Amino acid sequence: MKKAEALLREAPICSLLGITWPVLQAGMGQVAYGDLVGEVSAAGGLGVLGAGYMSGDELRGEIRKVRARTGRPFGVDILFGQVQSDDQGSQRYSQRVEDQIEASLDERVPVLISGLGNPSGVIPRAHALGIKIMSVVGNARQARQVVADGVDAVIASGAEGGGHVGRVGTATLVPMVVDAVAAIRKVPVIAGGGLADGRGLAAAFALGACGAWMGTRFIATREARGHDHYKNRIVAIDEEGTVVTRGHSGKPCRLIRNRFTEYWEAHPEQIQPFPKQMVEVGEPATLRGRLEGDIENGVLPAGQSSGLIHGVIGAGDVVAQVVAEAIDTFERLGVGF
Repeated sequence: MKKAEALLREAPICSLLGITWPVLQAGMGQVAYGDLVGEVSAAGGLGVLGAGYMSGDELRGEIRKVRARTGRPFGVDILFGQVQSDDQGSQRYSQRVEDQIEASLDERVPVLISGLGNPSGVIPRAHALGIKIMSVVGNARQARQVVADGVDAVIASGAEGGGHVGRVGTATLVPMVVDAVAAIRKVPVIAGGGLADGRGLAAAFALGACGAWMGTRFIATREARGHDHYKNRIVAIDEEGTVVTRGHSGKPCRLIRNRFTEYWEAHPEQIQPFPKQMVEVGEPATLRGRLEGDIENGVLPAGQSSGLIHGVIGAGDVVAQVVAEAIDTFERLGVGF
């Protein structure tokens, strides 16, 4: 085995999760369903179901679809940031999130990921079942918190990424998170935000991470759930074709620029707090954009890495291409020699 290939195969995240390659497909709502996840995991990466818009029963069905496709590890991404207050004023996860948690635990999914918010309320139960917990963070403070709470790995996702984003760029965020968590407990850090090819994976290693979290690249695949107009729009735009807006959910979210984003740029006073904005505005617009193909009036999450994507291909081919490019990059740089 070449040393560059061994560097990828022996990455800490691979041994932690039991995967072959440190290529992790982001759990994107309304996009990452069983067909996509099963294909990515079968190719040796980590496919991740995006539970965001699913009921508990729908999530169970997609989990079983993945298992019918492959016996390899996969994950479920839940938006733990969806909370509600009880009669005593205490906050707890929303009923939708509770249903998704129960489905994931009942099905004993290999990996549970917090795409938004803190998963601390489920960590002890998940660990008791042998489930690994990962959390997406946008700054070093969040990373320190989730590591202290007991997560097994951290995904440092920079502002270049699609969907919900923080304010810090990937090249600054990743090494800061690596340093921050090392001071508490040694856990793998995964880099995300603007990564779409093997050069991005190699760069993640250079920044101190041990894998890449990729979303936009996997939207533009045959297996992703989404209208062809959405996928082709990602291929068509360049690195400046997206904008960060709170119009989708009440929280900053990077979307393809269109009439939807332009409306909310002009009417910020109408934006409601998360998750009310998402339920009343974002979810209907998501269906229009991602599933019905209304690319002007719908919600179309995508990152600046859209400029690196030049075609809609198979998800398994994406994994293979990213790995091959990363190995070529390492060898060109003389890494491991």
